[in-house]
Amino acid sequence: MTSQPAGGGGRTIVALHAHPDDEALLTAGTMARAAAEGHRVVLVVATDGAQGLADASAYGAKGDHLAATRSRELAASARALGVARVVELGYADSGSDPQMEPDPAGATRFARVPVEEAAERVAEVLLEEGADVLLTYDSHGGYGHRDHVHVHHVGAAAAQRYREASGLPLRVLEATVPRDTICRALDLVGRVYRFPDAFDRASFDRAYSARSEITHRISVRSHIRAKRASMRAHASQTSDSAGDARTLGMLLRIPRPVYDLVFGREWYRDPALPAGSPVRRDLLADVEAGS
Repeated sequence: MTSQPAGGGGRTIVALHAHPDDEALLTAGTMARAAAEGHRVVLVVATDGAQGLADASAYGAKGDHLAATRSRELAASARALGVARVVELGYADSGSDPQMEPDPAGATRFARVPVEEAAERVAEVLLEEGADVLLTYDSHGGYGHRDHVHVHHVGAAAAQRYREASGLPLRVLEATVPRDTICRALDLVGRVYRFPDAFDRASFDRAYSARSEITHRISVRSHIRAKRASMRAHASQTSDSAGDARTLGMLLRIPRPVYDLVFGREWYRDPALPAGSPVRRDLLADVEAGS
């Protein structure tokens, strides 16, 4: 990922995520590696994360609202990764309940925001930054959260707006995981730790992307400490209101050698590349080539 544009200087990578902590799970290693190699990394988060399950003891003792706590956690995660700028769009978290709640006073739940409206705001960031790469989500929205699916559509529309407004190319890479890999990892964790009753292991059999769709496999082993620090920054999301460990909390309990193995790579899908294309190991190789 060491590609540099003609004339020196690094590239600009914008990572679009749905909630505070999503960056830690999907793209943290890539972001840390890019920043360490001299590229500018910008993190855009769509929602306030206020619907996230959390143990109130992680924030309530200070009289804080969850959204305020998660914003501080996001800032700490960004510092751990070397992120140059964080943009919080401020939409309300849409939640994961089957029936989405009404909009809170003065805000709109992200999944209800028209794609073009949100895309215009993301495109503004891309234009301000002169972005070279946009990281977003695959069409499944990873595990299917409505806000993640919306990020996929908003990211695609924002990229198109940017290209039309700037006349410049923009590489869109959809953060994902080969579903067979994540299922093996979850089964490994399940041998050691008991998943919460609400955790739907079977849903991951339908999530993320098939291995044949993966176009980029990025090694982040050298930046695993930063990725782990990013995860730890989101302390409010490690357990639920009953004190049971959530996915993030369970992942942080994995012994370090296993953790390094599971999280030492990150995967992306480039929708512009034909099926069956060779898997790239450099996030920016195609950008330098101008393809």
